[in-house]
Amino acid sequence: MLANREGQPVPETTFKTRKDGKWADISSADIFRGKTVVLFALPGAYTPTCSSTHLPGFNALAPVFKQHGVDDVICLSVNDAFVMNEWAVSQEAENLTLLPDGNGQFSEGMGMLVDKSDLGFGKRSWRYSMLVKDGVIQKMFIEPEKDGDPFEVSDADTMLRYIAPGAVIPLPTTIFTKPGCPFCTQAKDLLQQAGISYEEIVLGKGLTTRTLHAVAGAGTTPQVFSGGKKIGGVEALQDWLASRSCAPATSP
Repeated sequence: MLANREGQPVPETTFKTRKDGKWADISSADIFRGKTVVLFALPGAYTPTCSSTHLPGFNALAPVFKQHGVDDVICLSVNDAFVMNEWAVSQEAENLTLLPDGNGQFSEGMGMLVDKSDLGFGKRSWRYSMLVKDGVIQKMFIEPEKDGDPFEVSDADTMLRYIAPGAVIPLPTTIFTKPGCPFCTQAKDLLQQAGISYEEIVLGKGLTTRTLHAVAGAGTTPQVFSGGKKIGGVEALQDWLASRSCAPATSP
């Protein structure tokens, strides 16, 4: 039975990390003392659910967590520092801190180290998320103990609803750009100033203006989409942002 450790301090351990090509030891105190931290743990870097849903969900909502008093959002896995650093790059996880629990010491201290030898993984972390304030666990969402790799309660949306029930979850936003386009730079600046995170798709990397025309009905850049709806170019984006600023606070 996986124990819920709410009200208890996080385990004291040292994480072997890599920064600027050098080893750097980071303690539990360095990570948690005097801070409000959301940590989510998962079975392994590059694995399907972790890469497609769990990590991307927290990466997308990390700015919203920080608007509601969270200092850092951490992804922990029983992988080494090299693997975690490369995974962070491949996932473009610029809003997260990826923490390698290479020896599983933190996961074991949490009572979350499980045997996945049947998959050839050895010992790995069970999937869970938690809110930690000044080193003390305030809330845990632990996946149910059943076969497979359940992913029902440790997602970013569930944690955000707990921390800030009235928070608006931002719509996924994508911008099509091409190198050297000044209007693309302007559009990205507008999105950043509005605090809207976005995915950038650059033409020329396997994509052409014909592809863009098929998707957006226009061959010029930028083309911005949000929540599955087309916004358009810079002028349309400016109008859209202006309409959002005039909308009620609860509107997305």
